[in-house]
Amino acid sequence: MAKILFVLTGADHWTLADGTRHPTGFWGEEVVAPYRVFTEAGHEVVVATPGGVLPTPDAASLAPESNGGQEGADAVAAALQSMDPLRSPIKLEQVDVAGYAAVFYPGGHGPMEDLATNEASGRVLTEALTSGKPLGIVCHGPAALLATRGADGSSPFAGYRLTAFTNEEEAQAGFADKAPWLLQDRLVELGTDFRAGEPWAPHVITDRNLHTGQNPDSSAPLAVEVARALG
Repeated sequence: MAKILFVLTGADHWTLADGTRHPTGFWGEEVVAPYRVFTEAGHEVVVATPGGVLPTPDAASLAPESNGGQEGADAVAAALQSMDPLRSPIKLEQVDVAGYAAVFYPGGHGPMEDLATNEASGRVLTEALTSGKPLGIVCHGPAALLATRGADGSSPFAGYRLTAFTNEEEAQAGFADKAPWLLQDRLVELGTDFRAGEPWAPHVITDRNLHTGQNPDSSAPLAVEVARALG
């Protein structure tokens, strides 16, 4: 059995371009689906957040329209309520990557608010990448890669093929004209080789030990790829 670190946003809002706060957090499916894949494979999941704060699920991710109906929404909510690691997160600042076999970053708009500039998260990502351990990041989770940019402006993720929530998906979700910046644009500026798939369809990219998924529907297949890499 391997121990897998889930790094979740500690934010409960996203500051939009006009300065207003949009309520958000982590996206439910992007925690529930990978957690199920990993635990059913016999692995242990540990949750870390900035400061060890209790993570907040985005209310929209618990709505029927985001889960194929009320039954699906109820299942995600129930799964989150039964997930013990969510109720006892450790402090991200104290994480020792050497103690984990893999690292996984769920999304939601929350990472755009805090993980994109969080130094401890940038350290964890850099250490995970250079260690060769499986590193999975989905949807808006790759916003955290922006915190890996060094003083010279370079990032260890430059040149890696990856995917994330696209400009087209952000536009269709109604946030492209409200966002202070767009994730796809920033990842391209970081020097990554961004690969966009069809909007809202599962899309997973693997480059060396980096595994990325484009959107919520990519979270389960992404977790399967990470679990496969774990052996």
